[in-house]
Amino acid sequence: GSEAASEQGQEEEVEDRLKEHMDTLLDKSAKARQVALQSLRLVLSSKTLSEFLLERRLTLTDSLEKCLKKGKGEEKALAGTVLTLLCLQMGSGPEGEEVFRSLKPLLVSVLTDSTANPSARQSCATALGMCCYIAAADFE
Repeated sequence: GSEAASEQGQEEEVEDRLKEHMDTLLDKSAKARQVALQSLRLVLSSKTLSEFLLERRLTLTDSLEKCLKKGKGEEKALAGTVLTLLCLQMGSGPEGEEVFRSLKPLLVSVLTDSTANPSARQSCATALGMCCYIAAADFE
């Protein structure tokens, strides 16, 4: 019983930190957004949180879109990585497809922008490929 309660408490703590990081993605400070993206990357790559993310996918997708549109090189690269992890967490269902469909044009835009930071372009290429493989319903 106490082990399950402890596990529940840890899960709530992780979710609270995730909510904070997601809020920080809207911060005016580029450095704060980068730190939040790095933290999200670490959490999403180490824990399965599909239920939690399912409820917040639109908020997170909107925040990642802003980071990809307005951010500079490192921020765009991190946003692409977090997007890849989000697609992995959402899976091949309609939610994953929705995330991919909404951000695909932006990923293509960063990828084809010859003036964009190379690491941002590489991250967006990886995100585009992985999300397409996982979540694209259209085989083309």
